[in-house]
Order: sequence, then C-alpha cells, then structure tokens
Amino acid sequence: MAFGPDITEQLARARADLRMGVPIVFLGDQPVLVLAAETLTAQRLTDLLALGGDPVLAITARRAETLKARAYDGDLARVLLPQDAPPRWVQSVADPADDLRSPMKGPLACARDGSATAHSAALQLTKSARLLPAAVVLDLPDAAAFASKHGLTALYLESALPALAARSPLHPVVNARLPMEVSEAGRLHIFRPEDGGEEHYAIEIGRPDRSKPVLARLHSACFTGDLMGSLKCDCGPQLHAALAQMGAEEQGVLLYLNQEGRGIGLANKMRAYSLQDQGFDTVEANHRLGFEDDERDFRLGSDILKSMGFSSTRLLTNNPRKVQMMEASGIKVTERVPLKVGENRHNTAYLATKAAKSGHLL
Repeated sequence: MAFGPDITEQLARARADLRMGVPIVFLGDQPVLVLAAETLTAQRLTDLLALGGDPVLAITARRAETLKARAYDGDLARVLLPQDAPPRWVQSVADPADDLRSPMKGPLACARDGSATAHSAALQLTKSARLLPAAVVLDLPDAAAFASKHGLTALYLESALPALAARSPLHPVVNARLPMEVSEAGRLHIFRPEDGGEEHYAIEIGRPDRSKPVLARLHSACFTGDLMGSLKCDCGPQLHAALAQMGAEEQGVLLYLNQEGRGIGLANKMRAYSLQDQGFDTVEANHRLGFEDDERDFRLGSDILKSMGFSSTRLLTNNPRKVQMMEASGIKVTERVPLKVGENRHNTAYLATKAAKSGHLL
C-alpha cells in the first residue's frame, strides 16, 4: 500500500513551503537547496551562507535584462550571491520596487558553467506559487540527508520537471442552479485541478445545444475590475457585457478562470500597478517583475468546455491568442465575437498597449 505523496502532491507541498519561507530540496544528479527570494528571512539566509559553497540567485531572463545581468542560461540568469549579502540585497534584485530609486545593484556577476536545470525548476515553482520569480539556490551534495534531518520537502528533479510542465487535469466537483440578474436559468459548475491549485468555474446560461457552437467567454479573474469596479482595466465591463449577451441569447457559457493578473496573481499584479504608476506600461511592468507578457493557460477553458460536452464555440474575445489556443487544444472556434466595452480615461493607454504589444483587436 502506498500512502506517501506522489510527485504532484509533493509539488503542492513545495509551493506551500516556499510561500512560508521554508526551504525545499531537489534530489538527483543536481541536488540543491532552494529558497524563494520573496519570503527569505535574515536567519535562513545566514544559515544558508554558513553551509558554504557558492549560492546563486536565480532570476528570469526578463528580470536579468532590466538589471543588465548576463543570462548565460537562456531563459534565466544565475546571479552570484555575495557572502555578506543581506536579505534586502536579495529582495532588491528580485523585486523592482526600488529600481528607479536605487538602479545600480551591480555589476552583477553570473554563473555560466554547469547545469541550470534545477534553477529553472525553482523558478517555475515560485511562479506557480504566485511569488516573485526568483530563488536562492545552493548546490547540496548531501541533500537527502540534509532534508531528512531538517524535515524539508524533498523531491526528485527528474520527476518534478515533467510534472511542472504538465497541465493538471480538471475534474467537475459540483454544479447547482444559480438564478442571476441576466438570466434566471443560470447554473454554476465548479472544476478542481489535481495539483492542489485554484478551482475554476463555468457559468452556464440556459441549456445550450451541445451539438452547436456555444457562445462562450474565457474570462480571467480580476478582483480589482470584476468586484471593485477598477477603472484601470476593462475586465469588469467585459464580464458583465458577456453575461448580458448570453442572457439576451438565452444560452452561453462563461468560463471564469482563476488566473488573476494574466496569471501572475493579485500581489504581483499590484506590484505591476505600482510600476505603472512610475511610468511603465503593462507589458514593461510584467517584464521588470520577471514575468512574460501573459502567463495564462487558456487550454483550461477548452478542457472545461470538452468536459461539459461542447466541441465548438462562438468565442467572445478581442484576443486572437485565445482563439489560437482553443483551436490548438481541440475546441473549434466558428466565430470570434468582439467584446469592445469599458474604455475610459484611466485605461486608454492600457488598452492601447494591449493592442500594440499583445495583439488585441481593439
């Protein structure tokens, strides 16, 4: 009988540990100790430096570009950690909040020899934990014994890599009737991933014919726009307009995906907003934080639609990437239905950037 956690469950533990500032260990050919830069404490940094070796701060190539650090490893850079480095230095390299006030953090020396596979996995983990994509990594030859001694989560890198790259299967949990202002014939479906991540929702209006293209909207959660009425984006108006159109047609499915801030999480989204207040546009802000333009995975939407019995859609979107990803993952898009609402004086530049840099059809 096997009661121990499998690799998916171990990764869920690892994400929780990193969010709390607890180190994790990767085992295998490249055993390392990993700590998230964002949650690093002075005591744990002191303890890590006392272990000796040559710790590095792994950052993404996007963040390295901002800091003029050499990304010898392609999509990431391994910044050498000074032996007297305080947590504030580590966090200032990871977090762009003080970039304008204190732009000179270098010159930053970067490692260029050896494998960076474990470092890449560490960055994938911090991203999926909704932390800043930066991690302190130390080669640790006796990693298994060290993890056992200190009660740390330890997982084999060769097993973790494919699990990190895979899309977690979604399973229906429950659905129930939900009368709404736009339609009394509403039903809310809850879907839960196997990897311990956030649940996603489908709001079904009426009883759409499964043999015909369903009017659908892939809507990423936006706490500020959907709930607070933020004028910095067009998310709230798009959400309500999509539901209103489905109500008028008496059928449709709104897929509400918990991928806040283009997949970087609410805290990082607020960091991006702070950078926008300094004069950077939405794409530049994401890059300075170390993220790509858009970290979302719209294949989740096609997974849910297929689970509900649909094979084609009339997709309410201004984003051609959504159409492409739905088509590539098995849902035929018979029509792109424009959804141009919500422009105001606070978000004009934001919408212009989405059109110019992200290809939105506005």
